[in-house]
Amino acid sequence: MKNSLASVVSLSFCAVLALAAGGAGAQTKNDPIRIGLIFPLTGGSSDMGHSARVGAQVAIEEVNEVGGYLGRPFELVVRDDKADPETGVKAAEDLVLKEKVLATIGFCNTGVAAKALDVFQKNRHVLLVPCATGTVLTAKYSASESFIFRTAPRDALQTQFLAAEIAKRGLSRPALLVDKSGYGDAGLVDLEAAFAKLGIKPAIVVRFAVGAKSLIDEVKQAKAAGADSLIGWTVGPESGVLAASRVEAGWNVPAFGPWGLSHRSALEASKGAVEGAMFVQTVLPNIYLERNNAFRLRYLKLSRETPIGSMMSAAQAYDAMHLLLRAMFETRQDLSGPGLKKALENLPRRYSGVVTTYDKPFSGADHDAISANMLWLGTWHGGERAYYYAEDAKRASVIRYKE
Repeated sequence: MKNSLASVVSLSFCAVLALAAGGAGAQTKNDPIRIGLIFPLTGGSSDMGHSARVGAQVAIEEVNEVGGYLGRPFELVVRDDKADPETGVKAAEDLVLKEKVLATIGFCNTGVAAKALDVFQKNRHVLLVPCATGTVLTAKYSASESFIFRTAPRDALQTQFLAAEIAKRGLSRPALLVDKSGYGDAGLVDLEAAFAKLGIKPAIVVRFAVGAKSLIDEVKQAKAAGADSLIGWTVGPESGVLAASRVEAGWNVPAFGPWGLSHRSALEASKGAVEGAMFVQTVLPNIYLERNNAFRLRYLKLSRETPIGSMMSAAQAYDAMHLLLRAMFETRQDLSGPGLKKALENLPRRYSGVVTTYDKPFSGADHDAISANMLWLGTWHGGERAYYYAEDAKRASVIRYKE
């Protein structure tokens, strides 16, 4: 399918390829360039992982269609971390030390990513994180030394966004229902900090186990505490369980969540009870955006899932892959870890991605590509993700550069 997205990619990449080939006439190597992927492809987080894998695959196919890198095609080497930290470490070691992939794009779970970061940093191997949002992931090492980059919105941004939305509505007693995981631990710290800045004290904080099949008791606790709103901080399946329990309890307060509430697993686990719940998004289906529509069409050619398991995971992985590939053409064929790191920090040209238009997304002082002005309030409407505020769908056509 020669859609507009493919045309844009062809124009940009063919121009770069022609210049690169002119200065490297002696290059005859045709071996594929191998890029590692680590995502949870099985288990409760598999909707994120599958979507991210397909998003990366769409990007790779587009680039291979126009010649790859100096005639060399790209190949993905995929590993399933099963949302398990120990498995994630082993996958990282396998890709970096044994498979010796050029760079890696990976991780959807903060706890899994955090456990594996040292593998990449110690070996000076570039890792781009398109899904996992824990603030700590790009804070563990100073950006000037770090090989860790990210195209997902860190939790500190998401929590500030949600706290501001609750304050805007005149609500003052939110209940925080947070899972007992590394993701939950870190998210709770960010939530409490975000509300403290606004002078809001949560009515109650309730922790619950990942894998819970009912949260009716926890919801009743929050209701009894007199909370006027609810933030559920957890991943997709448990977000759905929480939504179903809230409806069962007849508690009709405004319900919010981080991006995990937007996963298809939340919709399925809730049996539709997530309808009207609100969540943080960097990207939503948007008929006004040609790039958005073209990406979704290509995605659906590879995966017929409806709705997409996690549109954010898919789009952010797609954009991460294109940013990495563009960095390669800025290295003067120094494809070492340090060479790629320097190129990512100094990308000279804008890239019109699916999430946003990236203008210097990274620097030697900042490895997070997403800033607060790129976030939207999403909701479930009729079994699909949508902008909560209808006017945002049109406002999204205005390019938002990183702040």
